[in-house]
Amino acid sequence: MFMSNRTLTAPALTASALALLAAPVWAGAQVQAVTDLNLRAGPGPQHEIIGVISADGSVDLEGCLEESNWCKVAYDGADGWAYGEYLTTTLADKYVPVVAKDNPVKFNTVTYTSTETGEDDAALGAVGGAITGGLIAGPAGIVAGAIAGSLAGEAAVPDEKVVTYVRSNATEPVYVQGEVVTGVMIPEEVQLTEVPDTNYRYVYLNGLPVLVEADDRTVVYVVR
Repeated sequence: MFMSNRTLTAPALTASALALLAAPVWAGAQVQAVTDLNLRAGPGPQHEIIGVISADGSVDLEGCLEESNWCKVAYDGADGWAYGEYLTTTLADKYVPVVAKDNPVKFNTVTYTSTETGEDDAALGAVGGAITGGLIAGPAGIVAGAIAGSLAGEAAVPDEKVVTYVRSNATEPVYVQGEVVTGVMIPEEVQLTEVPDTNYRYVYLNGLPVLVEADDRTVVYVVR
């Protein structure tokens, strides 16, 4: 596997942050998830979910794709891919996302081919072509909330009747850029379905059914 170094820079950095550019996040370094985060077989929402990294869980980082926010990691004995904007490391005594345009985090880059997972290129291409838009108010706000201590992983579990209804009434799956976690907002172009006698809406998003607040389209629970 080819590996190189990638550096993300910000317009204005403190002296201490600049000094840490000489201390990159190398392969094998441990980074933390700020929320419950899917571990996938490949780098993208169309790939199978093979596990869940718990909020504040530590993973071993091998590297991230050059032109993507997906990183190759190892967690609890399994190798897979996680969305890098929800993984954090320490920089200038502060936690920052491993992948973010405004953070000077330097890390190994890796490449990916579908032969690594044995998945069919044509099938993945068909699903990939359906990926539309992106999740709103996602990584930046969620990471900031987690670091400030105002985010505590998954929201409260809804009534079991709600969960049962969502599982029993699957809708057409939708794929969007990014990773589905509690706190993100669903784009307006994604159609939501009502859960009777509740203020919830739901959608099967990036391979998982999710409950959404009707008023602001925010994901409040991921049904796993």
